[in-house]
Parts: sequence; C-alpha cells; structure tokens
Amino acid sequence: MDYKNILVEKKNSYVIISLNRPDVLNSFNYEMADDFLSAFRNAVEDKHVRAILITGSGRAFCAGQDLEEATRKNGPSIDEIIDHTYNPICIQISNSTKPVVCYVNGVAAGAGANLALACDITLAAKTAKFIQSFINIGLVPDTGGSFTLPRAIGKQKAAALMMSGDKVSAEDAERMGMIYKCVDDADGLQEAINFTERISLMPTQSIGYIKHMLKASERNDLQQQLDLEKELQKKAAASYDHQEGINAFFEKRKPVYKGE
Repeated sequence: MDYKNILVEKKNSYVIISLNRPDVLNSFNYEMADDFLSAFRNAVEDKHVRAILITGSGRAFCAGQDLEEATRKNGPSIDEIIDHTYNPICIQISNSTKPVVCYVNGVAAGAGANLALACDITLAAKTAKFIQSFINIGLVPDTGGSFTLPRAIGKQKAAALMMSGDKVSAEDAERMGMIYKCVDDADGLQEAINFTERISLMPTQSIGYIKHMLKASERNDLQQQLDLEKELQKKAAASYDHQEGINAFFEKRKPVYKGE
C-alpha cells in the first residue's frame, strides 16, 4: 500500500516505517497518524514481519504535533487530537507482540520524544535531541510521556525535563537510561537496521512473552511476577524455536528460528 505521509520498506523479516513530512520536521497531523496506524497494523498482522523499525525522514525524527492543524479555526480540539493520534499509537506499540525498535535520526520533540520512549528499544544518532517541549507552549506531556519517562529515568529527572523543556542530547539520554544506545550519525540508521534484523530472526514468540513480562512487572508484586515467569516459561519451552535452539546447541550449529 502506498502512503502520502510515511514510507514503508518491507524486508524479509522486518519492516521500516519512516515518518515522511520532512518539510515540517515530521510533525503529526491526522493524515500522517492515519497512515502510520494503518502501516503499523499491517506490519503487526503480517506473519512474515517479526520486527518493526520506526524512524524519520530528513533532518528530524518527529517534532510532535503539527501546530497548524492544532490551531486551525474549526480544526480538531486537543483532546480530539490525542484520542485520534497519540493514544492509539501508544496502545498499538504497547500491545504489539512483535518488537518495536526506534531510530531517532534528529530532533524528537513533544509527542515525537514520547513516541521514541513508547518503543521497546530506542537508538539515537549523536546529534539527536530529546525535548519535552510541551511546557514551552503551556501544555503538559502526552503520548504516554508521564508514564514512560519517570519509569526510565526516575521521577526527579523526569519532572525536571518536563517542567523546564530542556534539551537532552542522545549521549545524555543513553547515560540516564532514557534510550538503549547512542550511535554515530554516519552509520546510525544502518546500525539500527542491523539490530532490527537481528532481533527479527530471534524467537519471536518469546520476545512477545518478554514484552508481556516487562509490562506486567510495572504492577505486579514479586510473587505475581514469579508466577507469570513460570507460566510464560512453560509456553516458551513448548515452542518450535525452543526445540530448535536446543537442537542447534547439541549439533553445534547456528539455530534457524521461525518465530513459532
């Protein structure tokens, strides 16, 4: 399917979704949100796709909301925008059993910064910046930022960034645990692609179980989490990929996982 506001590149075992409104720093409007959600759902439903990589076109990752749309006379209200765009995106990423990798190629501001945080694993170019820019126009964080950021870096740092709107470099974001890895700009996208491909060839069912476990750990007590580990370990042990991993170990060869 062709889209106007995103680019979709399907590989053998993964798909790359690129936000593609570079003239406005890939800021979201209704149309780009619709394109993104459609492409993301298609990737989730495609049995051949075992990982998803999200990035941006041009010099920015995503500048957040398109303010022209948000301030247009007779345009959508802020709560309508959130219900239409940002909440569905967060839920789709969270509910996906497939790993979602993000490569932040440039500025990630407002909803763009929190989109990056919503992904399972985020890499960023050294020149990338993360900005909780909502406060700069008298707004509060959305796109799940008040949920993901304090869990990643702690309440104190999250509060400081949200209340000040300060820029955070990719190197600092890595140091404080906001993202997985800071990479060189020159080969950053290729490194993110290589990482996504590697993850896509891992046991996909077990990766889905890991996502479920990590989400549950945010609300479970220790006993509940131990019980969940036991339950999901039993399921993982019954999978084709577990048996393939065991066979490959004893046969001294590289395993070929099917995601089953």
